[in-house]
Amino acid sequence: MTRPFEGIRVIDVTHVLAGPFATYQLAVLGADVIKVEHPDEPDQSRGSGTDKALNRRNMGTSFLTQASNKRAITLDLKAQADRDILKKLVATADVFVENYRPGAFEALGLGYEALAAINPRLIYASFSAFGQRGPRGPQTAYDHVIQATSGIMAMTGTKDVHPVKFGAPAIDYATGMTGAFALASALFQRERTGRGQRIDMAMLDVAMILMSSHRPAICATASIPSPTAIAIPMPPTAPSKPKTGW
Repeated sequence: MTRPFEGIRVIDVTHVLAGPFATYQLAVLGADVIKVEHPDEPDQSRGSGTDKALNRRNMGTSFLTQASNKRAITLDLKAQADRDILKKLVATADVFVENYRPGAFEALGLGYEALAAINPRLIYASFSAFGQRGPRGPQTAYDHVIQATSGIMAMTGTKDVHPVKFGAPAIDYATGMTGAFALASALFQRERTGRGQRIDMAMLDVAMILMSSHRPAICATASIPSPTAIAIPMPPTAPSKPKTGW
């Protein structure tokens, strides 16, 4: 059976988690994803995971989680010759994804306007912590910072133990999934318009979406959610200690 994104080429200039996880969704559904890394500074997740042998081979389990089904190339984007190679790839691509500090690719002559001039059908997605513009736009952040900034961490835990960070990097993964949906939507829209577009995917925006059931109450009554995650008086939603113990 033909997979949904067969014939779609994605240039993936992302690292660590949210961006790579978004392009991974397209890869497993058939897209030709070409991952671009610096020759001397590869994706830092390559050396992360519990298998030390894999880490030494730069194939750590944290990397493999969102890097399978992709091809790879190394380019030093500070070098003009390598930027020219990237532009040649862009001319053949449907999607371009990056997750560096906002403004970094514009400074290299690789911003949306420059690449759209090469390929008007290109869908250009930028993943960041706080978005491409605004007072915090230039700032970078990892998952735990967004958990804290958004307020999710403050409402997680118990009355006595809070704030509590999620055990998994949930904001990163949610941003990756939301980003993949945005890319799929943009590809669908391009079938109608014939043109590409810019996607601004901010982790903080996604964190706000994850709190959708709380935000109306905050806006309507200024009621701040309390960390009562395990004190909800409803058996289906609260943990119950079994006879055998925890």
